[in-house]
Amino acid sequence: MTLEPQQLIDLAQKAGASHAEVYQSRSQSRPVFFESNRLKQLESAQAEGTALRIWKAGCPGLAVAYGEIEPQLLVERAIALAQLNEPEEIELAEARREIHPNVGEDVAVDRLIEAGKSAIATLRDAYPEVICGGEFSCGQDTTRLVNSLGLYCEYRDTTLSYFLGVEWIKGEDFLAVYEGETTRGTLNLEAVLAQILQRLQWAKNNVEAPTGRVPVILTPNATSLLWGTVEAALNGKRVLEKSSPWSDRQGERIAVPELTLSQQPNFQPYDCPFDDEGSPTQVLSLIETGLVGQFYCDRKTAKQLNQANTGNGFRPGLGSFPTPDLINLVVEPRSGSLTDFIGQLDRAIVIDQMLGEGAEISGDFSVNIDLGYRVEKGHITGRVKDTMVAGNVYRSLKELAGIGCDRVWSGAYYTPSLLLEGLSVVG
Repeated sequence: MTLEPQQLIDLAQKAGASHAEVYQSRSQSRPVFFESNRLKQLESAQAEGTALRIWKAGCPGLAVAYGEIEPQLLVERAIALAQLNEPEEIELAEARREIHPNVGEDVAVDRLIEAGKSAIATLRDAYPEVICGGEFSCGQDTTRLVNSLGLYCEYRDTTLSYFLGVEWIKGEDFLAVYEGETTRGTLNLEAVLAQILQRLQWAKNNVEAPTGRVPVILTPNATSLLWGTVEAALNGKRVLEKSSPWSDRQGERIAVPELTLSQQPNFQPYDCPFDDEGSPTQVLSLIETGLVGQFYCDRKTAKQLNQANTGNGFRPGLGSFPTPDLINLVVEPRSGSLTDFIGQLDRAIVIDQMLGEGAEISGDFSVNIDLGYRVEKGHITGRVKDTMVAGNVYRSLKELAGIGCDRVWSGAYYTPSLLLEGLSVVG
């Protein structure tokens, strides 16, 4: 790191700050880009930032620097900003030293290039008319947090991510299929390629969508339609503000008994040992057999709710104060898979990709299907276009007809396919 944390803390205290905290983040990556079926470019990217948070006369000030900067200048900025803010209760993690060794393995650029070329060749062998692109990247991220109470925390991880996109143009018909994975150290493209090839096969024909109230299968890619709102409703800050419909329903039933959700901060590849306030992360039982369990909080929100801090104080960006955020929402698997759900239904829709925003905290949603399929008598008959689905997240949680066992990572959600009893479908 360019700036020494203890030096910044010492300078801040000499300038009159009673408490100080330094948060540093550094990332290094070597992305490989493919476009129009061929290698486009190689890059080497590096970013480093330092956030200094101080309290002077109880007033907080936050200043950020990217790359090199004169330490005294950063301190002066933080002090000046503190003079513009109202006093607040100071929340800092207690003294401890916690340094984690690097997790993950580096993957050479040559391997990334070879993997990308091979994947594109496989897709075009099956569908010569498609146009393929993608990004393959191996990067290392380092996070360090030091404060004036004696806290020193640091962890480092090396992550491999790969993403493929396929475009298929047939006259005026345009189809785009996207699939990818984030992992640690091992290139395993077989599952990603199988998903793309399956979806291209299903999309060979366009068919009319069934309309009215129709059973809907959400692939793991599409389950964010539900989980994004669930995550928001379990946020301690929303609970405190009474904007969550579950604010006063802890321990009450809000979903089918088969639904169990938890936070699992040790699940790779998104494992995280401590939050951006230096608090250890922990396993949380969020929804247990359909009942509201724990809410997740940062230090400030936990105190206001009169509950224990859960270690979920994260910064949306270097220039932001910590706020409650979730790590690794994990859905407990049940039985069945996407294929099993399809085989059970006489008339339904499968949603794999959506356009636009999902539901707000109210739970109401109305989204366009970007990539979806019609199910007739247990089989996919083709792709549906120009189709919209509408419903409510909280109602859907009570009408889950199936929770699969086919879990994969979809962003920070480790989730299986879901079968919803019915949504309103307009073609």
